Amino acid sequence: RKFSSHNTAEMADVHVRICEQEIIKYDLEIKALIQDISECTGPQGELTDLNCKVKDRFSRLRQRIQDLEQMGKEQDKESDKVVLLKEVEAHRKQMLSNQTAWRKANLASNLAIDKLEKEELLNDDGTTARQRKLTKESLAQTSSDITESLMSISRMMSQQVKQSEETISTLSTSSRTVQETNEEFKTMTGTIQLGRKLITKYNRRELTDKLLIFLALALFLATVLYILKKRLFPFL
Repeated sequence: RKFSSHNTAEMADVHVRICEQEIIKYDLEIKALIQDISECTGPQGELTDLNCKVKDRFSRLRQRIQDLEQMGKEQDKESDKVVLLKEVEAHRKQMLSNQTAWRKANLASNLAIDKLEKEELLNDDGTTARQRKLTKESLAQTSSDITESLMSISRMMSQQVKQSEETISTLSTSSRTVQETNEEFKTMTGTIQLGRKLITKYNRRELTDKLLIFLALALFLATVLYILKKRLFPFL
């Protein structure tokens, strides 16, 4: 039992030492962050980030101080309890001192940021006037460029319209030419058909004439032969 109690006491001492070391670590981190805040001259976002870190460290520090207080109350020896509770009180006073320093550092940082912003505004007055002048000149030049561009576009559109009219006129002329050519083709087709009919009719007539001539020639020869037969061979 004595050995077990001794081990338990040693474990409690280890937890106490770890807790005290973490309290010291958070205290030092808070002091370093407060120093950074007091030297911060902006931007405002950087100051906000630093304050968020300080709030986190204070929360952890407060929790560890409460843990140390609880461990002090659980000490078996009254002397150890008194010592730990006094340390807890000292840590809380130190935490309150850090909180006061934190508020002062924020005040100093905000004053520095405001001062720099005012200086930038004063320095920007001349620059702003020049920028306004340049802006007006730039706007005037831009307006002139836009006007020129619109006029150029208008001229291009006018040329396009003129070209379109010429194209339409050309297409119209071509259409009339095609129609006239079609009419001529129709006329030529009629003429060719008529010529074909005439040629066919002529060929038929020529064949008839040849047949008639052949028949007349045959009749003539038959008549001659008949006369010769009667003269030369009457006895036949």
